[in-house]
Amino acid sequence: MAGVNAPGLQRRLGAVHLWSIAVGMVISGQYFGWNYGFAAGGTLGLLIAAALVTVYYGAFIFSYAELATAIPHAGGPSTYARRALGPVAGFLTGAAVLLEFGFAPPAIAVATGAYVHFLVPEVSAQLATILVFLAFLGVNLIGVGEAALVELVATVLALVGLVVFVVAGGVAAEFSGRLSADALTHGFTGVDGVLAAVPFAIWLYLGVEGAAMSAEEVAAPRRDIPRGFIAGILTLATCSVGTVLVTAGLGGGEGAPADYPLPQALASAYGAEHWLTRAVALIGLTGLVASLHGILMGLSRQTFALARAGYLPRFLARISTRGIPHWAVLVPGLFGVLCAGSAALSNALILLSVFGSVVMTCMSVVALLVLRRREPELARPYRVPSLAIPWSALVLGLGALYCVVTYALEGAELPWMGVTLPLPWVLMGLLAGAVGYYALVGRRGARAADGGG
Repeated sequence: MAGVNAPGLQRRLGAVHLWSIAVGMVISGQYFGWNYGFAAGGTLGLLIAAALVTVYYGAFIFSYAELATAIPHAGGPSTYARRALGPVAGFLTGAAVLLEFGFAPPAIAVATGAYVHFLVPEVSAQLATILVFLAFLGVNLIGVGEAALVELVATVLALVGLVVFVVAGGVAAEFSGRLSADALTHGFTGVDGVLAAVPFAIWLYLGVEGAAMSAEEVAAPRRDIPRGFIAGILTLATCSVGTVLVTAGLGGGEGAPADYPLPQALASAYGAEHWLTRAVALIGLTGLVASLHGILMGLSRQTFALARAGYLPRFLARISTRGIPHWAVLVPGLFGVLCAGSAALSNALILLSVFGSVVMTCMSVVALLVLRRREPELARPYRVPSLAIPWSALVLGLGALYCVVTYALEGAELPWMGVTLPLPWVLMGLLAGAVGYYALVGRRGARAADGGG
């Protein structure tokens, strides 16, 4: 295995830490982003899409837990794909993860700035965005134990905020008209149908697999990885049902999507200055920073693992005296700061991240199925109960990829430094750049890391 003799990360995490990282990476998805799906599929259409995506991610994470316990490696998906399908597949899967985790933090950071501006209009949203991003880059440099503690506290607070929202909003919500069959105004497969809402429903779960990138820092991976993963997906499924349902019942699907949908929905019932509305907005900030912090942590571990495997420049695999891959934190983190400071929040950043996530899930499930056949003797402390589960995840994942490409990318645009770029062009440019880099540089580095010269 590439990188076996390379420096290792410190093993200081347990099941609770993994649960908090898995949930924390995703929890911001409850507070913004998914609500673009209301415009895409209508109120009931988004709810149906969210139900389909919940099944998809449930099947995926049960499958993924088998891979993560059998191969506890910081590379996560790229390592699984490389072992099962070869170095090219490993690089492409790693590139998909970098796409997913590279564009999610800027989107989250810009939403954080929007929440701060909602609470304190005198504070510039852009300034708040950049300062928060830089602050959590710093937290990721202090040590994995300390970083995981910050993630745990922020995740618990964010969950408290969701409970407050669901209880307070549920009391005032009106479900009968908004959730009747008549609410499915756009049908199933049209441009504005259920399938068009699927890419935004994915945002409710995007990043949950990132906890596997901390697998080398888990003290007892065979026991704690499946516990942390499965508890995480059950927590997120419960949150997603409550968040989408109550927001829909409060009329949150009506009108233009907001960057702060939960406070906006509560404001329709209680007023923008009511303490409940303000409290949810304030606690919502903890959800956003939990995801920002957690995804930056996952991004750095994936960057570190790709560098250690020879795909990326070797300096990104260096580890500080505190046991932190500091260059792998700083380089992609500063790219994220540039994105967050230059791009206006739109669904474009979300869609780029979603595309990477769906490619990653499909490649990971294929790796599991191949390894089951090719390496039946591989120690698997946790085994997915039935192969019907990963096959279901693969079918649903391919369907989700079809939805992203067919319904979401076409017509989407990315505002960037005063220029509006067609999103399909941006994506094709990124993919072409990744393939070109591998052909010219990454292939030789991977061969050298494998001892092939």
